[in-house]
Amino acid sequence: MNIQFNGETRTVHGRTLAAVLEELGLANAKVATAVNSEFVPAAARESRELQPGDRIEALAPMMGG
Repeated sequence: MNIQFNGETRTVHGRTLAAVLEELGLANAKVATAVNSEFVPAAARESRELQPGDRIEALAPMMGG
């Protein structure tokens, strides 16, 4: 299915947010995630099912100030 991942169109096979993150090599990354602008906590990624066209954002924390 096609999704938007951090603004880029991607074709993925996973059906859940956790599966897509694993597919993209981010399964163990410390990132905040959102689907269609709605925050998805790490504990909910396994049960968050995706639909074609969903917009996923994954942001890593940054140090500085």
